[in-house]
Amino acid sequence: MLGGIVYGLWAAAIDREAGPITGWNVLLGVASGIAFMAFYLGLRLLAPHLVRELRAGAWAGFAGVAVGFLRSLTGASVLLAAAMGFVAAVSVFAVVFYRFYTTED
Repeated sequence: MLGGIVYGLWAAAIDREAGPITGWNVLLGVASGIAFMAFYLGLRLLAPHLVRELRAGAWAGFAGVAVGFLRSLTGASVLLAAAMGFVAAVSVFAVVFYRFYTTED
């Protein structure tokens, strides 16, 4: 729950660009937070049923999309947002795959 709140506040703060708080900022923050939590909880329910490679890929995709979306709110180019999301996804995949590989029964 806290992750969704923090993600929503972060998205709203990035979009606000130090200006006044508007209804759009609030709506974006709430929608982003709800979407983040919905996908997170869905992944938490689905991931244990996947093999380790797909489980690591699912978490990597989730992290990459989350980071890429936040970066895209800054007004950066789509390529930069995609590149940052990709770097985050590759990093998360490596860490999560290693964890699942070394702790699997």
